[in-house]
Amino acid sequence: MRRYLLVLLFLAGCSLLPPAPPASPTLPEAATIGPSLEPAPTEGPTPASTPNPPPSVNSLPDPSLFVWTRLPGDFRRPVHVQDLGDGRLFVVEQRGFIRVVQNGVVLPEPFMDLTDRVGVFANEQGLLGLALHPEYASNGRFFVNYIDLNGDTVISRFLVSTDPNRADASSETILIQFDQPYPNHNGGGMVFGPDGYLYIGSGDGGSAGDPQGNGQRLDTFLGKILRIDVDNGEPYAIPPGNPFPSRPEIWAYGLRNPWRFAFDSLTGDLYIGDVGQDRWEEVDFQPAGAPGGANYGWNMLEGTHRYEGGETEGLTPPIAEYSHDFGCSVTGGVVVRDPGLPELEGAYLYGDYCSGLVWGLVRDSAGAWQNALLFQTGLSISSFGEGQGGEVYLVDHGGALYRLERAVGP
Repeated sequence: MRRYLLVLLFLAGCSLLPPAPPASPTLPEAATIGPSLEPAPTEGPTPASTPNPPPSVNSLPDPSLFVWTRLPGDFRRPVHVQDLGDGRLFVVEQRGFIRVVQNGVVLPEPFMDLTDRVGVFANEQGLLGLALHPEYASNGRFFVNYIDLNGDTVISRFLVSTDPNRADASSETILIQFDQPYPNHNGGGMVFGPDGYLYIGSGDGGSAGDPQGNGQRLDTFLGKILRIDVDNGEPYAIPPGNPFPSRPEIWAYGLRNPWRFAFDSLTGDLYIGDVGQDRWEEVDFQPAGAPGGANYGWNMLEGTHRYEGGETEGLTPPIAEYSHDFGCSVTGGVVVRDPGLPELEGAYLYGDYCSGLVWGLVRDSAGAWQNALLFQTGLSISSFGEGQGGEVYLVDHGGALYRLERAVGP
């Protein structure tokens, strides 16, 4: 009965992922997606420092130079991709599988099957995140973020087996567990930072409007980004510089649902896509070397706009936001460092799950953030990914992977 009540409450809140799209992609295997021939919106996300003017395109290239090319393979509700740099991709399926794509072929057996311990009772639950240890090639350690059969968050470490394409599912070491009061806003993103520490994204616990005030509380892991040292301690240690002794794992707070976030592989800057409530989506930023403790404002603010209200002095505003005229759920992206796409060098690409729009965000020579709408994909964008060589991937929750490439021909 408790679960039924929670589901009813969940339906009243804003969902990260709308109802699941069909499992069968609508595009043929060799399809490419370029800029839409339909007129683009006349406005898009605006830098938080200048929220009224339309975005500038002066610092970003003509999007017709590029296409999203679909890669081989069909998947069921994929939410993440990892490029191992050896001809293999790991694709995370929300229901509890990690699939292997090797040299363009999806292997019949999954890398790991966690369906016996992953709960998918609501649309935002399941196997949500994967992070390979920086020394994965030599130590075989990787980390997952999933919702268990009780509806709560589990962060675990696993080991690869003697077969490089099969994990040892019996090797699980649970690092962190915490309750989820509602079945939405579970976060799920995990990534290793340039400092070697594991960063973990957690939503505010769900329902709508953060009824428990978790975003601003420092006695809970909900509504936060955590930072832990997985190479020391048992099962982990607290990195020096984490700012809150009472909950030492917390690195940043005031987040609603940081579903996907990423570090710039060149500069170490951190970009966070934080899913909004019912009006505004936002992109947050932490420059490399900045201390922990940033408060991104939820639920006092939604983007730069008043929500519950309260003292806003000292809050870290987003670098970009967009209204629900352009979508409903931001999907944090990656900074382009692909040598084959020099025109996009340093641009942060991010999208919206509902509309399939993809924007570019850059900082101009004066230090101001500039946005431009680049692509209208028509896809349900659940994640982006970056390859070992800088390749940029897009994950379509409807069942496909895409790679950003240069367009051929006129």
